Amino acid sequence: MEKKYENISFNDVLISCKKYLTNEETLVFIEKAYKFAAVCHEGQFRKTGEPYINHLLNVAYILAELQVGPYTIIAGFLHDTIEDCGLTKEKIAQEFNDEIATLVESVTKVTQLSAMTQEEFQAENHRKIFIAMAKDIRVILIKLADRLHNMRTLYGQPTEKQKRIAKETLDVYSPIAHRLGINTIKSELEDLSLKYLEPEKYHNISLLLKRKESERNLFLKIMSGKIDSLLKGHEIPFRMSGRVKNIYSIYKKMYVKNRIFEEIYDLQALRIITDTETRCYEILGYIHAMYRPIPGRFKDYIAMPKPNMYQSLHTTIIADDGGIFEIQIRTEKMDQIAEGGVAAHWRYKENIEYDAAKVQKEIEEKLAWFRELVTFSNNESDDAQNYMESLQKDIFEANVYILTPKGRVIDLPNGSTPLDFAYKIHTQVGHSTVGAVVNGVLVPLNTVLKTGDICDIKTSKNNSVPSEGWLKIVKTNSAKNAIKKALIKHNSIEKREEIIETSKNNIEELLRNEKFDVKNTFKSFEDKKFLSSHNVDTIEQFLIAVYNKSINIKGVIENLKAEEVKLKKEKERENEFLQRSRKKVLDHNASKIGVIVPGVDSIAISFSQCCSPIPGDSIKGYVSKGQGVKIHRSDCPNIKNETQRLIDVEWDYDFISNDTSKHYVDIQISAKDRQMLLVDVMNYLSSIKVPVTSVKASSHDTTGTALINLCIQVKDANELNDIMNSIKSSIPDIYEIIRYTKN
Repeated sequence: MEKKYENISFNDVLISCKKYLTNEETLVFIEKAYKFAAVCHEGQFRKTGEPYINHLLNVAYILAELQVGPYTIIAGFLHDTIEDCGLTKEKIAQEFNDEIATLVESVTKVTQLSAMTQEEFQAENHRKIFIAMAKDIRVILIKLADRLHNMRTLYGQPTEKQKRIAKETLDVYSPIAHRLGINTIKSELEDLSLKYLEPEKYHNISLLLKRKESERNLFLKIMSGKIDSLLKGHEIPFRMSGRVKNIYSIYKKMYVKNRIFEEIYDLQALRIITDTETRCYEILGYIHAMYRPIPGRFKDYIAMPKPNMYQSLHTTIIADDGGIFEIQIRTEKMDQIAEGGVAAHWRYKENIEYDAAKVQKEIEEKLAWFRELVTFSNNESDDAQNYMESLQKDIFEANVYILTPKGRVIDLPNGSTPLDFAYKIHTQVGHSTVGAVVNGVLVPLNTVLKTGDICDIKTSKNNSVPSEGWLKIVKTNSAKNAIKKALIKHNSIEKREEIIETSKNNIEELLRNEKFDVKNTFKSFEDKKFLSSHNVDTIEQFLIAVYNKSINIKGVIENLKAEEVKLKKEKERENEFLQRSRKKVLDHNASKIGVIVPGVDSIAISFSQCCSPIPGDSIKGYVSKGQGVKIHRSDCPNIKNETQRLIDVEWDYDFISNDTSKHYVDIQISAKDRQMLLVDVMNYLSSIKVPVTSVKASSHDTTGTALINLCIQVKDANELNDIMNSIKSSIPDIYEIIRYTKN
């Protein structure tokens, strides 16, 4: 039986938060999210048998350890409330705010349509997440924390599901953690995935590591002692730590690159952390003077950082006893970014207002691949599987680094050619390519590039249309898509009308076969929202895209059918509910709160709290789900657009005349801001014996005005009007008094 992952309490989350958050209101806001999530998920359990709230506590804890902003932690607590608890984005916004609600919605999976296969659904879900990530990096941080805890507790799932989730993690989540530079999460996701995909090899490597552990520790102690003496002798500030290569990285070298365990030289590294870049190079010089470096094993990631902002000096040396050892040298800041990536670089700073747009812009400027992701997400077609394939190949697998003549680094996947390089720089550069010079030599366009190559693309203004043969040369999906679109556009200009007509006829035939109303369906295709969802602006562009198969019309029709079935079922449920409710209203007759529903004998009737109707108000009845009839003021904005659920009701004045009870009413006073204003209002209400149950006052420095919200008790509308008129005429500087409605 696998050991259950350690439980995290809210106190653990709070302790982690307090490492960088000190504002008490912020911590209370986070606690509110925890309690809200606990209520929403009450009675829900995970496959491991633990309460669902444990998962949310772990997600929040992982995020807090990354020192993300409080809204991100709150969204971490709430990230499953829409999908698993039936909450709406609007409800979350009402309880918290719009920014948090948008984050939660962005992390939520798409609704699976009946027309989708499992693979299409997974691709669509991943695409949704990455498009949201391109707008707000916090989305993927929440997803990574969510996935990390799911992987830690994967033992609770059936074997087949374990393998599917582990493969998805290796294909999608660990690569994005790597690209974001979050090494701590990336390494753990890789190791946990391997544990379920290749359990024998995972345990074999674990045993090899354990068997040599004491020998490696002794070697590390000797080496660190010698280097410690060396650097102290030169009075260099530093600290040292050891690093063992993660199991998945060892697996790749042993089983993918066919190397034996003893030949993995960077199995264990000594990490030296100092204060400045200059010190890094100084330390490197002293180490190379003392130990012989292995040629070809030195890497300067300080001068040329990796695409995920990783910076460090790497060198492999031969020790006195002939052993081989890797040394990594970096500054404190570099070390933080090496472990936490974007989360470390853009760590939340209290008392500095968070600007999501500013952070996104900074990330795009710092991470070239992220800029590509943004462009990629904005321009891709609606084929989710193609989107994810392109993302995985062009961005996740881009580990060959090519330089422009001016020193800009372009990352490409293995096997890429100068044409891929050209299209990566800019689509138009790709289209107008006529030749390529690599390392000063003119080469064919199908030459395979390797890391360190300097590539110079030759272009011509006369060459604006790519060759169809280029599709066999390029490796990246983005280049292939750009070439295909250019060829389609070029070929479509002459045959545009013919293509549109042919496409329209084909679609009409499909619609008729599926028993759709052809005329009305085509009209719905012209809707701006529909066109925008398919990345086109006009119906003509839609028809051309269908003709060119960049839009799958069969998938569109299947989705329309699914939506039609869904709407039909919703309508049937709505009608059924209304019929039941109206039957109750017709079968009963009377009220015990002073309101009569004509023709009704007994049904649950209550006053709505949003508008607080009182005797004398014009009122309407709203037939609610499971709560009988709610009484609203006729002018209540919450029922303004309601057409089906409203019924006529009236005050029972015989009952009211004998009723001595008071009714709660919310009023708002607008006034010129001045000293003693609130005191004057409260003293006056006390003098005329008006009970006040709550009061809230605020002032606005820029306008010089004040708002006072009061909840008072009155008998009826006439008494309320008298009180409001009396306040206004008796207290100076009051502009207006109104009743207000709560949302």
